[in-house]
Amino acid sequence: MGSRHRHVLRAVVTACAVAAAVCGTAAGGAAGTDSKAAPLASAGLFGQVRSDAIFFDRMKRDDPYTIAQCQAQLQVSCYVPSQIQQAYGLTVLYRENITGKGTKIVIVDPYGSPTLRSDLATFDAGTGLPGAWLKIIQPLGKVPAYDSTNNDMVGWAGETTLDVEWAHAVAPGAGIVLVESPDDQNLTLLNAVRYAVKHRLGDVVSESWGSVEPAIGRRGIEQLQGVYSAAVKERMTMVASAGDLGASGVEPDGSSFYSYPVASWPATDPDVTAVGGTSLNLGTDGNRLSADTGWNDTYNPAVNNLLYDSTPPSPTATGGGKSSVYPRPSFQQSLEKVEGNHRGIPDLSMSASCTGTIEVYQSFTGQPAGWNPVCGTSESSPMFAGIVALAAQLAGHPLGLINPAIYELAAKRAKGIVQVTSGNNTVAFSNGTSTETVHGYYARHGYSLVAGVGTVNAQYLVPELARLS
Repeated sequence: MGSRHRHVLRAVVTACAVAAAVCGTAAGGAAGTDSKAAPLASAGLFGQVRSDAIFFDRMKRDDPYTIAQCQAQLQVSCYVPSQIQQAYGLTVLYRENITGKGTKIVIVDPYGSPTLRSDLATFDAGTGLPGAWLKIIQPLGKVPAYDSTNNDMVGWAGETTLDVEWAHAVAPGAGIVLVESPDDQNLTLLNAVRYAVKHRLGDVVSESWGSVEPAIGRRGIEQLQGVYSAAVKERMTMVASAGDLGASGVEPDGSSFYSYPVASWPATDPDVTAVGGTSLNLGTDGNRLSADTGWNDTYNPAVNNLLYDSTPPSPTATGGGKSSVYPRPSFQQSLEKVEGNHRGIPDLSMSASCTGTIEVYQSFTGQPAGWNPVCGTSESSPMFAGIVALAAQLAGHPLGLINPAIYELAAKRAKGIVQVTSGNNTVAFSNGTSTETVHGYYARHGYSLVAGVGTVNAQYLVPELARLS
């Protein structure tokens, strides 16, 4: 991987990144933990979660790129909020004052960013968005001082910036609560999610991170999944990214890839809405020049050069596949021919492609300050969380678990669900001596393990979700 690549090594964890009942030893929770939100387990802080945003990290600008500038300089397209809003039918809703007003989106990330408030203000001013209501809390203990020489902190600062700016871009009237954890250990992050649920900090929670199931193991997942069942009882909608390494994922050693298909947790939890990635091809007005496809840049020369300083292939595609832990849930009962007896992800998909990036503004040290193209399912999760916030405003109440509604709408061929019928998430990589391919899945009419039920037309999906939920 190239030195400029802040890749999505989606929550690479050690085999012991699970509760004490699985791993053995105990070391207590983080200092300063709220006594009303005890840790999930008295576990040691095993296993590191890594940032899940893909940053180009070159040619930062004082103003947002235009599509033409991005294509000329980077050989990819770059989109700003107004173009994404048009593409997903959001402008129609805004004209009806459906902006997420009165709702709250919770973002959970380690460390946060030291320049987030000023960067968000610059992002809003540069893209014509209204100012955001942002609350930042550190319920599990004080976050260490930002260190620009710490690659993990730098990566998470970028992730946090992306999550907050693009949740706001989709639901500009919604409040945002950022929950910062004091480290990027797996259990610490899950305890932060648990705090958000226990204290009901918002209507929808976005998680742009995860771990492939084999890295945690069945027993570990069973220890941790109670967070999401608790969210259902609290009528909170949980949204998670499906991953950025296609049908593969990073092994616990942090440097090699699985040679067989794997799926990412918590996206695989049936109480979570898993959001995959698509490729958008938009004109300057935000209207589509062609239909969306399942995101896969594994063999794209421009993307490989920009991200890895190498020639193809490198695994860069939407996550999606079959859970090795969860059986097929009731809302997927009609999908046996696709999923067998397993929970399948994603549930649906939004923009994530590196050939059709979105832009963020960031100024923290450790990376050049300015506007930066970003890609990955780290963008699709907060985007869809914004869609949920809009629907919650229209409904006049939180939506809670929306997966049954999504599949009911798909079965009815509702206008809010737009099928994605092309693309795949097969990926390939060098194993040192040869190229290895992990065969994934193909998009198709109906549900697929690439795009789920499809992508969204928010003009219709928001009222449809509000009615069903």
